[in-house]
Amino acid sequence: MSHNKVLSLVALLVLLFIVANGTVYTVTEGQKAVVTRFGQVIRYNDQPGLHFKTPFVETVRYYDGRVQTLDTQPETFMTVEQKTVVVDSYVKWRIANLLKFYVAVDGETLQARERLAQVVNAGLRNQFGKLTIQEVISNDRSKIMHTITADVNREASVYGIQVIDVRIDRIDLPKTVSASVYQRMRAERTRIAKQLRAEGAEGAEKIRAAADRQREIILADAYRQAQRIRGEGDAKAAEIYARAYRVNPNFYAFYGSMNAYRRSFGSKGNVMVLGPGAAFFKYLKNPRQ
Repeated sequence: MSHNKVLSLVALLVLLFIVANGTVYTVTEGQKAVVTRFGQVIRYNDQPGLHFKTPFVETVRYYDGRVQTLDTQPETFMTVEQKTVVVDSYVKWRIANLLKFYVAVDGETLQARERLAQVVNAGLRNQFGKLTIQEVISNDRSKIMHTITADVNREASVYGIQVIDVRIDRIDLPKTVSASVYQRMRAERTRIAKQLRAEGAEGAEKIRAAADRQREIILADAYRQAQRIRGEGDAKAAEIYARAYRVNPNFYAFYGSMNAYRRSFGSKGNVMVLGPGAAFFKYLKNPRQ
């Protein structure tokens, strides 16, 4: 084979390789591809796999279809009372509508990131402009981020971008503002603590008063029941004594006199002054009575 034929064969093989390489393209998992012909979009919804295109005429541009992170630089924003705060944030986003994305940013991902950063900046500025310093420090940050995410996602949809989440890493206050803010927060917490203590003391007094009142009610009811039971017992005892007296009056009189003697002469110092004919001593004079 002559040298010219070898060169022709090599050239033909190179040409075939170039044509084949320009005919076939691959879309991997997590990728999105736009096929254009002279700047006009021909296809943009290819599934992952091997695809064909017209060589030298059609061009393929690849984009990342996964969730991406845009870490913005810390920005200074004004609150509703014209105080400055420094906010550091980042954004989770992805391409939701490839055709709209391609047309809106001329297929340039860098341009899309710049526009998204502007939208996020505007959303943060708008949200913090509605809040006071106190609200920025003390409010639930998740609520602020939820509101900002919804606003930014609505604005970014015109670029075919879906904003999944806007996260605030840090909120810093200038030194001139920090002292007054923390002093106000300390005063507010002190006021709340005093209020809670006062409410607690008032509640304790109410509980004590209710307990004392309940105690008096319980004691009065117990005393009433005790008096009733004692009265019933005395009546029962009197009834038994009366019944016993009716059975044998003489024995009952004798027994009562003996008890009276025992109680009257229980100690050596007891003295009684009675007349000789007093009925108290009748059983001592005549035991047979």
